[in-house]
Amino acid sequence: MAQTTSPVLSAARVATTVAGFDRSPAYAGLAEALIEAIGDGRLGHGARLPSERDLTTALGVSRTTVTRAYAMLREQGYAQARHGSGTYTRLPHGRSHAPDRVLLPSDAEGVIDLTCAAASAPPGLLAAFTEAAADLPAYLGGHGYFPAGLPPLQEAIAATYEARGLPTRPDQIIVTPGALSAAAIVARALTGRGSRVLVESPVYPNATESIRSAGARLVPLPVDAEGWDLEAIGSTLRQVRAAAAYLVPDFQNPTGHVMTADQRAAYAAHLRAAGTVAIVDEAHQALALDGQEMPPPFAAFAPGTVTLGSASKSFWGGLRLGWIRAPRELVDDVVAARLVLDLGAPVLEQLVLARLLARGPVLPEHLARLRAQRGVLLDGLAEQLPDWTFHRPGGGLAVWCRLPRARATALAREAERRDVALTAGPVFAVAGGLDRFVRIPWARPVDDLRAALPRLAEAWAAAGADGDRPVPRGRDRVLVA
Repeated sequence: MAQTTSPVLSAARVATTVAGFDRSPAYAGLAEALIEAIGDGRLGHGARLPSERDLTTALGVSRTTVTRAYAMLREQGYAQARHGSGTYTRLPHGRSHAPDRVLLPSDAEGVIDLTCAAASAPPGLLAAFTEAAADLPAYLGGHGYFPAGLPPLQEAIAATYEARGLPTRPDQIIVTPGALSAAAIVARALTGRGSRVLVESPVYPNATESIRSAGARLVPLPVDAEGWDLEAIGSTLRQVRAAAAYLVPDFQNPTGHVMTADQRAAYAAHLRAAGTVAIVDEAHQALALDGQEMPPPFAAFAPGTVTLGSASKSFWGGLRLGWIRAPRELVDDVVAARLVLDLGAPVLEQLVLARLLARGPVLPEHLARLRAQRGVLLDGLAEQLPDWTFHRPGGGLAVWCRLPRARATALAREAERRDVALTAGPVFAVAGGLDRFVRIPWARPVDDLRAALPRLAEAWAAAGADGDRPVPRGRDRVLVA
């Protein structure tokens, strides 16, 4: 498996991360704050810490304080010194992720699945299939292969970008069997074995695995409680000669953050300076639940951007369609990469999606249902788990919760004993850590969410006490959304 490239942490970023650490004594408080930040992924695994001199200046403490803090990190297994290179973060047990068995939508009776950020089909979907079936006979006389997509669907998708102020021709659209397929195709087209690709962390893991499968080396870029650290992003882009950067600016999965227009412009400037192509995942972009106007597409700031879209979140996961919007100069390369993987998406599903998009990028009934489910989940979390903290997302499908202690993996195990499937934060970490976080989707019906909340509260109480008890092995789960 390809290795990730070690990022370099600036003294300013580390100082901001540990701000307010206990100074009685200062070295122990600083060490504790650093250990917590490394353990929960805010300071990623394998990153080079700033020099003792630089961190001393940034924190306004004595050199001895930083020296002793770094020594404590090394003693407790959270850092290692490399001769002639510096001090690097590490995790005592390596880059272990939470067991994947917490991740397949469960078919076990009585289990409430809070792993899958995808809702059931909204009203009106069956009618769209029925109507599209009447259009199918016109295509039965041909071979049925449309490697770039069915022309009516290409036109419908291009029109959605036009409506958002981004001029797009239908021949810039390549339809795929889902957004993951789109990510794999683009990675194959833009990268080669050993190419470096910047990826957000935390991030939807299947997307990064699709990129890694093309042979790329992943370089993590932390997304923290405040969103994107553009200074750190610019620094990393200058240090790493990356072929591409994978980012999710709209309801980032799993944090729910939305990148502002100014942030998009600044990010795009960093990418241009580095000669790095943006791969932008817009799977959740249409799911604005508060009626807010979304920022312009990232490609409006960076014309060379390759954008990924999906019908799974806006309509239904069973409608296995995604797409790529590529700059005209890259279309031929993307189509060629696609032909290595498959020859096109199913015609009937493409006809269905063309009809759905004619009504808008998402059905209003779908948004109303998600809005109600979000309210039940977030209000319930605040009431029943008041020591958890989270940013209230304005849309998307999930909330990213910070726990008081790094017990997310133990929590997931305890939740499973109570027939609730939950995804712990380490699953979303590119380079380890994040065990203080869990992602909880609001995609389930209201009654299921209400039933799950008291079970989560019980699981959290147990996880703090003896959450390391072994759990009977069941069928492994695989994250699907």
